[in-house]
Amino acid sequence: MSIPEDRSSPASDDTFQDTVTDTQAVTAAADPSSKLDRILAFVPRALSSHAHIIFLTILGVYLVLLPLFGVDVSARAELIGGNYTNVTSDLGACIAAGLTVHLVKRDRQRSRELKRLFEHLHQRHDSLEQQVARAANAAERAEAAAAKRG
Repeated sequence: MSIPEDRSSPASDDTFQDTVTDTQAVTAAADPSSKLDRILAFVPRALSSHAHIIFLTILGVYLVLLPLFGVDVSARAELIGGNYTNVTSDLGACIAAGLTVHLVKRDRQRSRELKRLFEHLHQRHDSLEQQVARAANAAERAEAAAAKRG
């Protein structure tokens, strides 16, 4: 959402600076700079990949369904598989929580930006109303002066 701004007012400079900061933040998030950031950016894609979902399904069948049907699964396999599913579940929860926090922050930021834009719009509207009122008064005075002459 972009409103043409009057660059002469201080409020518009603040809005412009916020827009530049927002753009830089989005660029930084879209283009991770450090190796750790690149690795962490890959984790959500890996956890939600088809291969990982199929693997977890097979692991669930192996660790849950087969023992229900009397197939012996080693305690070591259950421990490793159970730990793996716990870790991936925790990672998924962390990603979801992080995304929620990010969305809340972005919503609050957008609300502040909208509030500033509405304040700027109201100031501009009030200014225009005053200018129209002055122009109408000037026109009335000019008409009255013309009527006196004529």
